[in-house]
Amino acid sequence: MEIYFCGTRGSMPTPGREYVRYGGHTACVALARDGFLPSLVLDAGSGLVNLDRIVGDSPFQGTILLGHLHWDHTHGLPFFAAGARRGHRVRVLLPEQGEDPERLLARAFSPPHFPVEPSRLGENWQYGAIDEGKHDLEGFSVLALEIPHKGGRAFGFRVSDGTSSIAYLSDHHPLALGPGRQRTGELHPAALALARDVDVLVHDAQFCLDELPDRAHLGHSCPEYAIALALEAGSRRVCLFHHAPHRTDDALDDIANRFADGQVPVTTAFDGLVMRPSAQGDCPDSPQESEPDG
Repeated sequence: MEIYFCGTRGSMPTPGREYVRYGGHTACVALARDGFLPSLVLDAGSGLVNLDRIVGDSPFQGTILLGHLHWDHTHGLPFFAAGARRGHRVRVLLPEQGEDPERLLARAFSPPHFPVEPSRLGENWQYGAIDEGKHDLEGFSVLALEIPHKGGRAFGFRVSDGTSSIAYLSDHHPLALGPGRQRTGELHPAALALARDVDVLVHDAQFCLDELPDRAHLGHSCPEYAIALALEAGSRRVCLFHHAPHRTDDALDDIANRFADGQVPVTTAFDGLVMRPSAQGDCPDSPQESEPDG
């Protein structure tokens, strides 16, 4: 499996000189297998435009799996050039809400909020919904489970290609169940199931521990929770994700250094990072990991 981090920021895109190395695009992670182009995309924030560079001149043929419907996880959809090239095949799946999925997306993608409706994104775009459980998507085995997050139904995912695995919990509000042993939130049963023995745990780390008391109402997590979850679940690496929009490159460097020598390897994700996990526990990354370049 190859994991392409196309967008790693949370809540809103972040431009500017202080955000160049880690990048300012919002959540989007693309997965490829067997040396092919990415065919399964987790979330469609503004980072989706970076997938255009990865697929080159090819049309995108695959599935975009949305963990939830907040703006920062969907607003890349209308700007995805590879999803409009001749030969494209795009299926967008979102958590079952009891409503037609295309109509649900059209609440945000239609006038007066936006000029282009989902039906106009391309002739080979399809929209559907999934519920909790196991799914076969683009040759990957996907487990979807509901996790707590503010503002609508949210899923976390566990994805495997048969040789390696990733857990993706982009937005997670563990304090919804109480403070837990470390006051960072209870280890949620669904989160534990998704993270169990995976090669890479990609996890919401929007807030620092000292920020949680004042910002917990926004429904996000911190690095300490992600690491505690990984240790309890046996995840082999933690990838901190969904960085706060105000978190500068220097501040993210400080976070990376703070957790560099812990009990589990920790990577602070950045736009352009590529990871190649293996079931043996090693995780060769692109050379950029040691020098983020947005």
